Amino acid sequence: MSEKSMRGVSVKKGEPVDRALKRLKTKLDTEGILEEMRRRRAFESPTQRRLRKQRTAPKRHKVRWRYLSPAQEAKAEEAAPKNP
Repeated sequence: MSEKSMRGVSVKKGEPVDRALKRLKTKLDTEGILEEMRRRRAFESPTQRRLRKQRTAPKRHKVRWRYLSPAQEAKAEEAAPKNP
């Protein structure tokens, strides 16, 4: 495997192993690898998959739309319904 695709952390001199494991777990958790492993353990029907995606959509959109460019903000204001 190439060096770029391998995931891991380097243990610094004098650093406890459990702290390095915690950093690795945090890194894998932010990338969503642990969640995907748990999800792939058992078969997921199409209905269950759709429901899972609906449950996680608000979180994805919240992160996605956290930082808007001025052009995106203007477009969002135009698309928003105007309340009198």
